[in-house]
This record gives sequence, structure tokens and C-alpha cells, in this order.
Amino acid sequence: MIVCRTFGGTLAWVLGGILAVAWTPAGVSPAAEGQGSVSGADLIAAMERGPGPTKGPADAPVVMVEFSDFQCGYCRIFWRDTLPKIEERYIRTRKVRFFYRHMAIRGDAAVLAAQAASCAHDQGKFWQYHDTLFGKGSPLAFTSARLKRYAAELRLGEKTFTACLDSEKHAERVEAETILGHALGATGTPAFLINGQLVLGAYPFEAFQRGLDALLAAPPRGPSGRAK
Repeated sequence: MIVCRTFGGTLAWVLGGILAVAWTPAGVSPAAEGQGSVSGADLIAAMERGPGPTKGPADAPVVMVEFSDFQCGYCRIFWRDTLPKIEERYIRTRKVRFFYRHMAIRGDAAVLAAQAASCAHDQGKFWQYHDTLFGKGSPLAFTSARLKRYAAELRLGEKTFTACLDSEKHAERVEAETILGHALGATGTPAFLINGQLVLGAYPFEAFQRGLDALLAAPPRGPSGRAK
């Protein structure tokens, strides 16, 4: 069981109304010992159902959650070579619902880029901004000025985006998703939850295809995540 004890402010948004778990980068408050805990299954449910950038229908039989970092070269390979094929074969055919979760572990530039992407999500253009960021190949591409320029190129509201990024509105969101990824066993990026099963690494499409096809042929999951 994964135990999550309260400390600091509650980040209810990340749990999508399923849980109310508070996180802190500094660790666990001793005063919180003995308080309620949540299981790994609860955290998986939060990542599969909570608010955030998603593609595919809510009733898809397979839910795929990616934990990713815009500074990660292997994440870029997955975005470039594998995700388009998954989207064509499984997401557009209503077989897979795909979530993007931040796991910003490669320094300040990665954290800032993740926050900027969340600001773009506020304006309904996460995926366009996501594609723009993965199209860049250098840490120098993720300065505040350049992140704002990409937003302008996508015709996002300039004042709204700038205020969002400068205020670090989504700092807690990015940090919380990163911590949740670690809590679920992700040791690097990209990492995936596929119907609750952790997969580490940017495997080629054919490997994902075998796994997804096997899940689609299996009995559907119940509310607990187990096969009915």
C-alpha cells in the first residue's frame, strides 16, 4: 500500500474529486502520522479519472496515462514515432483514452515548460503547445521569453498566458503529478499506466500494440480495476 499523509495545502485538483491528498516537496509532517492513507489503486484511479489533458472517449475500455518531461529525449521519441500510431489505431477508434501527466524531473527548464503547457491547457490548447515543445530540442528553447513566444504563435491570450506563467499558477500541479508518478513507481520518463499496470520506457509502437491488443481482448475492468 502507498501511504499519503497530509502536510501543507490540499491539492484537490489532482485527485479529481476522488481523493483529497496533500503533498509537500519537503516530506511528511510528523504531526500527520496516523492519519488516513490511500492505496496505490486509489492513486491510479486519480490519475485515470482526474482532470487534465486527455484524448479519446471517457468510456474507452483501455486507459493509458503517460508521465512525461518535455526535456526528455526518450519522451520526444515516443511523441514523434509512437504516439501518432497509437492515436490513429486506438484513440481515434475509441479503444483508448490517453492522459498526459507531468513528471518534470530534468531541472528548472523542464518544470517551467510543464507549467507553461498547463497554462496553455487553461486556454484549450494543451496538445498544440505540447507538440510545439516536443518539436524543440534544446534547453535554451524553454526560457520564459520563448515559452511566451510559442503561446503567441498559437494565438493564446497573451496577457492571460503571461500572468499564468509569471505567477507560477500551476507550480503545485506540476510538482504534485511528479510526486504521484514517483509514488506509483515511475523511476524515469517516459512512464505509463496502462489499465493500472506500470510500464517504464519508450518502447516501439509494436510493443505497445501487443499489450493494448491483449488488454482489448481481455474481460473489461470493473470499478476496482479488476476484470469483471
